[in-house]
Amino acid sequence: MTRILDEVTAANRAYAADFGDKGKLALPPARGFAILTCMDARLDPAKYAGLAEGDAHVIRNAGGRASDDAIRSLVISHKLLGTREWFVIHHTDCGMQLFDGATMATLLETSRATANFDGTTWTNQQAEGGSPEGWHLAWLTFRDLAQSVRDDVVRIKAHPLTPDDVPVHGFIYEVKTGELLPVD
Repeated sequence: MTRILDEVTAANRAYAADFGDKGKLALPPARGFAILTCMDARLDPAKYAGLAEGDAHVIRNAGGRASDDAIRSLVISHKLLGTREWFVIHHTDCGMQLFDGATMATLLETSRATANFDGTTWTNQQAEGGSPEGWHLAWLTFRDLAQSVRDDVVRIKAHPLTPDDVPVHGFIYEVKTGELLPVD
């Protein structure tokens, strides 16, 4: 076992011991909405959106991007579980702005180990064996934060499986203040 595994399983035991009536929560989200946001550990959607367990669907990926899989989850959220509104929430100081697809694919060609970033350039510290498969993924990086939100909102709204009557809202979460800033 690792220290991290021990910490997670101990935390789960404490959580489960005080689980109470949460096992009775309904499958559909009680507040009827879904959030697509970034996986960044500094973001806590439950806190910044005032959620309790069972309130909303939270879909997370690198950058909070409207990937095919994220749209699949939003469509399921609406079609089968009744969400009526969706939020796209990206954030300031996002790591997805620090590289592009070619950089990631090039790094992965020689190593799958964690790369280092000096504030300007990403470099591999070891060449333990990589793969060219990184060239076949859409990394969905971006330079302009507000434009990335607009692009994702437009992509979701224009998707043929998105119902016309589901509002899609775009926001930027400010990591220094905790504020949600609307993007038009």
